[in-house]
Amino acid sequence: MQRAVYPGSFDPITYGHLDIIDRAAEVFDEVIVLIMYNDEKTGTFTVEERLDMVQNVIKKYDNVTVMAGDGLTVDMARKLGANILIRGIRAVTDYEYEMQLATANMVLAEDVHTVFLVAKPEYSFLSSSTAKSIAKCKGDISSFVPDYVREKMEEKYGYHYE
Repeated sequence: MQRAVYPGSFDPITYGHLDIIDRAAEVFDEVIVLIMYNDEKTGTFTVEERLDMVQNVIKKYDNVTVMAGDGLTVDMARKLGANILIRGIRAVTDYEYEMQLATANMVLAEDVHTVFLVAKPEYSFLSSSTAKSIAKCKGDISSFVPDYVREKMEEKYGYHYE
């Protein structure tokens, strides 16, 4: 059985993330969406809120689960019995950053491999930060995040887009 981990902050999860999850779920027997604590980032949503949002939007998948973790991603992958890390690539700048992470992970754990999935063109611009920036200005984010996540974002920012 091939188990893969898709790590990230998912603050919040977007349609771009879901596209990567969808394609990973077709390739791997099991995919674990791993919400990682990141001391370098101040999250908009708590880890518990992110877990709730991800759980809500992955219900249709029989082979996808979500959990939170901390520490080194490769250590978490090993603890979970996974030897594949899934990473999404939107643009060249993502590739440079992701290559640095993948190379560092290879040094730390040569048995854990990184698989890059390239974003579909319609999601190549989309990030959690983009969705949050629009939401902060009380804009329509329905093209960027699923309805449940949109509702949670509107609650967080105190508005409802009409």
